[in-house]
Amino acid sequence: MLNNIGPMGFLLIAVVVLVLFGRGKVSSLMGEVGKGITAFKKGVNDGQKELEEAVSDEAKDVTPEEDKDKA
Repeated sequence: MLNNIGPMGFLLIAVVVLVLFGRGKVSSLMGEVGKGITAFKKGVNDGQKELEEAVSDEAKDVTPEEDKDKA
């Protein structure tokens, strides 16, 4: 369906959206979308750091319990 829409089609859609909603509304909407994308990326990075820390904490101490008592 989207294969038939060319650059002129996208331009027409953009003009119609701008006329219907106005410049201020579209601008604020795009700002909110940008904030949402930024928050999503931050959440993904934080989750990845958490997983890496959990894996590194598990890998820190590999000494068996018997050897810990002797040391």
